[in-house]
Amino acid sequence: MNWIASNLDLIGSLTLVHLRHSLIPLIIGLALSLPVGWLAWRVQWLRSTLVLTTGLLYTIPSLALLTILPAVMGVAPYVEINLIVALTLYAVALLVRTVVDGLTAVDDDTRLAATAMGYGPFTRVLKVDFPLAGPVILAGLRVVSASTVALATVGILVGVNNLGYLFTNGFQRRIIPEVLAGIGAVVLITLVIDAILVALGRLLLPWAKTNAEAHV
Repeated sequence: MNWIASNLDLIGSLTLVHLRHSLIPLIIGLALSLPVGWLAWRVQWLRSTLVLTTGLLYTIPSLALLTILPAVMGVAPYVEINLIVALTLYAVALLVRTVVDGLTAVDDDTRLAATAMGYGPFTRVLKVDFPLAGPVILAGLRVVSASTVALATVGILVGVNNLGYLFTNGFQRRIIPEVLAGIGAVVLITLVIDAILVALGRLLLPWAKTNAEAHV
C-alpha cells in the first residue's frame, strides 16, 4: 500500500478526469434520450424501430467503437471527445427504452384528467408525463451511470487517460496496489454519482417516495 500513499496526486487527478468522462456522457445521453424516447412512445409505428436501433448500439464492442469513431468524426483516437461520444451512444442505447417504459407506465386516466383540466399536449408532456415517468427513468439512469463509469476505463486502450491507466500500468508492471487503487476509485465514483442521482430524485420527484410508502 506504500504505492498508493506515494501516488495520491496521480490517483486524485485521474479520478477527476474519469469523473468528467462519466458525467458528460450521462448528461448528454439523457438529454438526447428524452425526446427520442418520447417520439418512440408517441409514434406507435416508429417505436420498435427506434428502440431496436438504439438498443443495437450497445451490442457494438467498445474497443471497436472507439476505433471506428475517430475515422467518422475526423479526430485522433486518443482525444477525449472520442471516448465521450462512444459513452454517450451507449447511454442513449440503454436510456431510450427506459424512457419509453417510463412513459408507458403512466396511467391513461391521469393523462385524461390532465387534458380535462386544460393541459395542452406539450404542457402535459412536461408537467404530467415526464414527471410521472421520472422514477422509472431515474432507475434506468442509475444503472446507466454505473455502466458508464466502468466502460470509461476502456478509453486507455486507445490512449485516453483516466483511471484505466491504473489498470493497464498496474498489470504491466505487476503493481497490485495500483490496480486496487483504480478499482477503489471507480467504485467510489460510481457510489458518488449514484448518491447524487438518488438525492436529485428525492428533491425533484418527492411524489415517488410518497407512492412507494403508500404501497408498503
